[in-house]
Amino acid sequence: MQTNFSLAQLADPQVAESEKILRKCVHCGFCTATCPTYVTLGNELDSPRGRIYLIKDMLENGRPADKEIVTHIDRCLSCLACMTTCPSGVNYMHLVDHARAHIQETYRRPLLDRLTRALLAFVLPHPNRFRAALKLAGLGRPFVGLFEKLPALKPVAAMLKLAPLSLPAASSKAKPGMHAGQGTQKRGRVAILTGCAQSVLDPAINDATISLLTRLGVEVVVPEGEGCCGALVHHMGREAAALASARQNVDAWTRAVDQGGLDAIIITASGCGTTIKDYGFMLRLDPAYADRAALVSSLAKDITEYLAALDLPEPMRKPGTVVAYHSACSMQHGQKITRQPKELLAKAGFVVREPRESHLCCGSAGTYNILQPEISAKLRDRKVKNIEATGAEIIATGNIGCITQIASAAKLPVVHTIKLLDWAYGGPRPEGVLEAALVAAE
Repeated sequence: MQTNFSLAQLADPQVAESEKILRKCVHCGFCTATCPTYVTLGNELDSPRGRIYLIKDMLENGRPADKEIVTHIDRCLSCLACMTTCPSGVNYMHLVDHARAHIQETYRRPLLDRLTRALLAFVLPHPNRFRAALKLAGLGRPFVGLFEKLPALKPVAAMLKLAPLSLPAASSKAKPGMHAGQGTQKRGRVAILTGCAQSVLDPAINDATISLLTRLGVEVVVPEGEGCCGALVHHMGREAAALASARQNVDAWTRAVDQGGLDAIIITASGCGTTIKDYGFMLRLDPAYADRAALVSSLAKDITEYLAALDLPEPMRKPGTVVAYHSACSMQHGQKITRQPKELLAKAGFVVREPRESHLCCGSAGTYNILQPEISAKLRDRKVKNIEATGAEIIATGNIGCITQIASAAKLPVVHTIKLLDWAYGGPRPEGVLEAALVAAE
């Protein structure tokens, strides 16, 4: 794609990076076939190619964002399926991130939209605030029907509908400390991201991860001072908040490296993994953090990515259960992890089935199912229909957002992949999974 940026514009490193990305696009349109919003809405401007034209026009002309571009950029899920499909290597992720930051700086949203986004940014990245908000959701739940009738309040209705009726207790394993590997042979030392939303909605995911890793002889460190990865605010264009979270985590994890070394930083929410693996890029212009951020990104591993590199023993039990594996977009498109989770489940004795249209997003996408509830619901229902057509008994996935989204409509239990692996290797049976499916390993 030909671009026409001035030298003064290209002096801005963010603009210069976006210009390089734009020049790679050859207008081929392959991205449209795998874009969830284009498939759903049929509007060229709701495809990656269409959004690229809008972003190019906005940045080249150095103008503030307007209602049209905000509408179509807001509808983007950042699922990154377009990057998997693109034959030219267009880094759409970095381009749309720049566009969102530009929108945040130059566009004044309607009042209720501003308040909703400010509330999400204030609450979701902070576990204590998030837990308190979910407990208060019961007060607003009777008014969901009313909120759904008012366009500006539909995000509030979506929040209330997604809020669970009860919350598990906080896990003691999330507190800073060290969990020693069992056995006489130490097989590694890793840190684990405790995260924000997941630690409130399902702390048992990290509990299962720590239990399995320590049984395998891996020492697990929960560092002091780590927090939200920054993905939630990053995708709302709040770059200062996102970079602050990144710096906080880089500080925490590099301290852990200095105190005893790390083989990996384990992440159990793939949405977080995609962002943490991008810390090196996000902080590339910060001389105090660039090198350490690159180190952190190189150490970041999804739990299935890490386990696949270990020489695992035979499982203690082989459930034989038929599992539909849903590959989160941030897993398959963001991190290019497609093979490992399915191979680990199969080795552990599960019968793995992949649903049709597995490349399409379920509609969760961080805060997307709150801010774009109608499109999100269409994608969710399409995903659930394809999953249930597999005839599986359980749905497995590696991202808490997908778990929450799919569980809101599916009849089958939705379980994090690590819980199933922990069960096969001697851990407890995941809630909702039938014991009758269990058979002893030979």
